[in-house]
Amino acid sequence: MPPQLADRHARHLRRPATDTTPEFDLAYARGGPRGSTPVVVIPGGPGLGSLLPYLGFRRRAAQGGLDVIMVEHRGIGFSRTDLGGRDLPSSAMNIIEVIDDIAAVLDREGIARAHIVGASYGTYLASAFGARHPDRVAGMLLDSALQSAESLNLERHTVRELFWHADTAAAEATHALIDKGVDSRILLDVARAAYELGGDELLVPVLRQRANHAHTAAWSALQQYATRDRSIARFPGIYEFDLSGVIGFRELGYGGHPDGLPLDPALTYSEIADLFPAFAGEPFDLAEETPKFPWPLVLLVGTRDLRTPPPIARAVAATAQDAVLVHIENGHSALESHPLVLLNAIRALVRGREHSLPAASAALDRLPRRGLAARIPELLGAATLIESTVRP
Repeated sequence: MPPQLADRHARHLRRPATDTTPEFDLAYARGGPRGSTPVVVIPGGPGLGSLLPYLGFRRRAAQGGLDVIMVEHRGIGFSRTDLGGRDLPSSAMNIIEVIDDIAAVLDREGIARAHIVGASYGTYLASAFGARHPDRVAGMLLDSALQSAESLNLERHTVRELFWHADTAAAEATHALIDKGVDSRILLDVARAAYELGGDELLVPVLRQRANHAHTAAWSALQQYATRDRSIARFPGIYEFDLSGVIGFRELGYGGHPDGLPLDPALTYSEIADLFPAFAGEPFDLAEETPKFPWPLVLLVGTRDLRTPPPIARAVAATAQDAVLVHIENGHSALESHPLVLLNAIRALVRGREHSLPAASAALDRLPRRGLAARIPELLGAATLIESTVRP
């Protein structure tokens, strides 16, 4: 990674060699006014960078009075290589060392306790951090909670009820595409992404146009955005799955076993499973750990989230000591698709006002959408409208 691309506020922490990891420099950024308890924000993935993709997020956080730290995940971007410039080995890719990296950054910054915020895969890291370093946690926010590799059957049930068994235009269009021979894995990738991003308003036109035409711009864009196969793109510092993906397969079960029925989420990563190690087991039993958490816990739930469906967050809340469920009209990961909601929720947590959030959900929904995925529905909607006009 060219140094000139880094956030000008980026810092580096030398991480010592271990039995699994060579010595390397861990990159992180901290911004915003000091004074309140700092916030560590952990993005999704594994594969998403923390420095380059979230410059705007950190700037808005600082403007809103938050002291935010983001740590570049080992094996990604400015934390990708050892001191000799060689990629970190697969043995270095494990959740325990990732969360110990975060603890080391807190040590370096002289921070005793912080609010820990995670999105998607980052929610597993956040909860794991709480289990391993409970004395370092002041509060926690989980945005699209991923808490176990055992949620595959819930994902299957959710997507099939919506796209296969329901008496809706979306399910009817899905059946039509399966009957035409469209690959079920790709169909699920596209349909899930379209629904999470824009609901039926985006999904149904995309499916209907694909039924009438072999290639459409919206379908192709969604396929590139959502599909995880051998064409998976690497954007240095933005998205790098090739090294960190080891964690997804070895510790979180990304290579699930298909059940032979249509629209199986187990197939999402099946095309690249041979490139990664087999599942060896989760490093934490978070269902057992969560009831021990004494700190306030906010669960941000997207009503259209199909990758970490809402029942996961509800189950977490049911066992936690002090949990608040906040439902928003959104898909997966507010950090990407509705960051102003996440920032407002973080501010409420930091100020000790997290229990006011459920009553404010309608106001949160009305906040303008910004962020990495925020404009995709608008652009795709325009593409489907144009194509429906110019094509017979």
